[in-house]
Amino acid sequence: MGALFAADKAPAGKADGAKGPKAIIKTKFGDMEIVFFPEKAPKHVENFLALAKSGFYNGTIFHRVIPGFMIQGGDPNTKDPNKPETYGQGGPSQRLKAEFNDIAHRRGILSMARTSDPNSAGSQFFIVVKDSNFLDGQYTVFGEVVKGMEVADKIVSLPKNSRDLPAERAEMTVVVVE
Repeated sequence: MGALFAADKAPAGKADGAKGPKAIIKTKFGDMEIVFFPEKAPKHVENFLALAKSGFYNGTIFHRVIPGFMIQGGDPNTKDPNKPETYGQGGPSQRLKAEFNDIAHRRGILSMARTSDPNSAGSQFFIVVKDSNFLDGQYTVFGEVVKGMEVADKIVSLPKNSRDLPAERAEMTVVVVE
């Protein structure tokens, strides 16, 4: 019976027994442990880890929550609670070329947000809270939450405004574990 549940955790068996760095996204709602897929999206993994190690994500919030879909964060503009009109527009000057792959956007997947340009990912990412296969092949999957999806469920359930901004700040600190 246990093997059936284990098979549900990882897309294509990639996260089970994953080696290499992990990240912990710490919030007041709890922690989410992330494993990465460097063999599928090497530049995206490298970018996220470099930003996390530099402290870039610390103090940013999950600024977009859509129940039944995803939570989005990683915008440096969200460090300023007095400028919500700029949320969703920030990021580093460097943009990443898309690394679309064969990992499905299943519950728990970590994927890069972008504009309508497929090669515009920077720092913003999202965590899928419900299978969202319509995103497959259009957004770069680069990791997965392996512990703490209940935290994402709490965040996605926060009351929000008409721009999907939670009424309560879901601030994060990202720690890389080598």
